[in-house]
Amino acid sequence: MTAAATGASIEGLPGGGGPAHADGAAPRPAAVTINAVSWNVCGDTGCPTGTAPAKTTKEIVQRMRATEVGGRTVRPNAALLQEVCEGQIRSFKTSLPKWSWAFAPGDGACAAGQGRAGVAIGTDAPLTAHRQARLPAPSGVTRIALCGEVPSWATRVCVTQLSENESTQWRRKEAGALTTLAGTDRVLVGGDLADAPESPALDPLYTAYDECDQSGSSRTGANTRQSWQGTALDKTDYLFIGKSAAAVSCSVPATPAKTSDHRPLSAVVRYQ
Repeated sequence: MTAAATGASIEGLPGGGGPAHADGAAPRPAAVTINAVSWNVCGDTGCPTGTAPAKTTKEIVQRMRATEVGGRTVRPNAALLQEVCEGQIRSFKTSLPKWSWAFAPGDGACAAGQGRAGVAIGTDAPLTAHRQARLPAPSGVTRIALCGEVPSWATRVCVTQLSENESTQWRRKEAGALTTLAGTDRVLVGGDLADAPESPALDPLYTAYDECDQSGSSRTGANTRQSWQGTALDKTDYLFIGKSAAAVSCSVPATPAKTSDHRPLSAVVRYQ
């Protein structure tokens, strides 16, 4: 698949369309365990808690310091966030000073001088070569993916947020472009994809990768989107990993999120 075939704009992203680390002469990368959280934190002014971004910031930091996967508490070392505010990223740099961050603004606005809302990647190891890329989208709509490299993990990390207001055909084009951007081998690709696992829109991602919460080859997973009353509704949030992963465990909290209409999706991914 090429960028032209999907309509993606991927200038400046190394390795688009091929393996993230495909040099046959390179030594085998060291084993790594990635404790990842993907969460649509609903930080913009369209969210019920959007007028109190400091409260949302506190909830996010607590989740990034400790999350539950497979019945045990783990400390995340990677975060893929959606609808997060620029100002919240500045706060994270203070609260989690050893982390590296990349942010791509979207169309949403945040309250209390927090700037624009968008997508972000955070890692507790140096994050390099991070670039924004426009995914194919209907006229007048901007759809952004953000990718970066973690050299010490030999892993590419990508995040995006899609919209239920677009057709299945458009979301499938966007998913295909995201797959091209992320490449293959050691990858971590996540976000709110605004669709259920069985949707044809997600075929490119399920073909290229394994999803952390699927069962065998079936496309399943715990519900992540919730009503504002706290009722879990459906799964729209995903963490895709390369098929070379040795093991993965994935969890969604049984209790409602307090500040968002999405529950966080947490995973432990082991690459050998």
